[in-house]
Amino acid sequence: MASELARLPGIGRKSAQRLAYHIASLPESEVRALAEALWVGRTSIRFCEACGNYTQDRLCRVCADPNRVGSVLCVVRDARDVAAMERMHTYRGRYHVLQGVLSPMDGIGPDDIRVRELLDRLADNQVEEVIIATNPDIEGEATAAYLARLIKPLGVKVTRIAHGVPVGSALEYADEVTLLKAMEGRREL
Repeated sequence: MASELARLPGIGRKSAQRLAYHIASLPESEVRALAEALWVGRTSIRFCEACGNYTQDRLCRVCADPNRVGSVLCVVRDARDVAAMERMHTYRGRYHVLQGVLSPMDGIGPDDIRVRELLDRLADNQVEEVIIATNPDIEGEATAAYLARLIKPLGVKVTRIAHGVPVGSALEYADEVTLLKAMEGRREL
């Protein structure tokens, strides 16, 4: 049991052992309820027909919300990124979940992520701005550049989320690339 729990993200060997001991000490009815909840949760989740986010319905809660701005589309790697963006409580546009990023080293190309679906969503000319919010790593930057090259000729404004020094950190601890991105993304006060 501990080896399976250790396969979960963020769970190391010691945490997996603690969880395994805890689960082993539970009454069988509670273990059965936990297993059932995991199974039902996993089998009831599907992808939103519009954006590709996780949902239990045809549309996720963001796409089903009539108060969302349809002219702004935030492109993210996966559903975890939608959750992170939603924690701001200020973004009122819609999302497009790529379900991955370009990674030629891993054999992941444009046909392996939801690029075609993104272009299909832009075809109706309702989207005025696409915000690319992929991670600031090699794959995220490559994906952002690739998407920008595809989208700009469609007459849609393409922006990229800013990257740089995190709030509350010290410059002395920032690496050179982070500082470079912070300098490039500076704005007038």
